[in-house]
Amino acid sequence: MTLALYVPRAGVVHRLPAGVKLLALAVLAAALFVLPTPTAAGAALLGTLAVGLVLARLPVAVLARQAWAVRWWLLALFVVHALTTDLRTGTHVALRLLTLVLAAAVVTATTRVSEMVAVVEWLCAPLRLVGVRPARVGLAIAMALRFIPVLVERADRIREAQAARGGSPRGVRALRATVAPLLVQVLQMAHDVSEALDARGADDVPPPRRRRRSPALEVPR
Repeated sequence: MTLALYVPRAGVVHRLPAGVKLLALAVLAAALFVLPTPTAAGAALLGTLAVGLVLARLPVAVLARQAWAVRWWLLALFVVHALTTDLRTGTHVALRLLTLVLAAAVVTATTRVSEMVAVVEWLCAPLRLVGVRPARVGLAIAMALRFIPVLVERADRIREAQAARGGSPRGVRALRATVAPLLVQVLQMAHDVSEALDARGADDVPPPRRRRRSPALEVPR
């Protein structure tokens, strides 16, 4: 599954604070599980499409790409539930997953990464009491959002290179032929990024702040 990157527009959704959009996404996810009916999931899907295409004025290709990326997951969930329970449950589960994927795509396409990271760091601020560094959590999320599209681009390049060499495997062979070189590139990229972070002191622990004593409390010698 890929994540939509920021798409600049002058719509009302883009002007909303990142915290409001992330909260709305969480409320939508909770509502989809509280109201376990295909009708509610279908209505939420239509509402998500209306927000993304009408209010946010996102290109249709942005949302279509997200739906296409999870097509096999949707089909697998539908078939499994259709065989084990019934068609209604399979339809509901597929609609719920598709709605959440498109809603997350709308949020990431209308919100800059820096704004989402700022919200995450603000939410993690109380965790400083137990030794968690919010800046490090924000950095991890920012890197994940950045590198997922990069990995998709690398996978596309590998498939294009294999096709240019006359090799077009299918099925399990195609998966193996793509995963092996992609894994090598991911490990190399992770090594390069870790060296860059170490060189910039990303893992250094900041020294504790010393409290300045008030002159009135100092004992004269």
